[in-house]
Amino acid sequence: MAVKRDYYDVLGIDRNADEKTIKKAYRKLAKKYHPDVSSDTNRKEFEEKFKKINEAYTTLSDDKQRKEYDKKLKDLEKEHLE
Repeated sequence: MAVKRDYYDVLGIDRNADEKTIKKAYRKLAKKYHPDVSSDTNRKEFEEKFKKINEAYTTLSDDKQRKEYDKKLKDLEKEHLE
């Protein structure tokens, strides 16, 4: 899994957020950007944003995936510092 974006930023949460915080942020954003609540003019934009939100939530809500993601994120940050 390559780190494409910072999922914590996508959900607007800290990296040490607990499960409850992750779920709350996901629900708030999913409700706001769900394609069914968008107008026809911004439907495509909402669909893309909704996909990013779902991808972030799927990764961060699963302990195993989150640990792998955090490790890759730290490795990537470490590379940029060297």
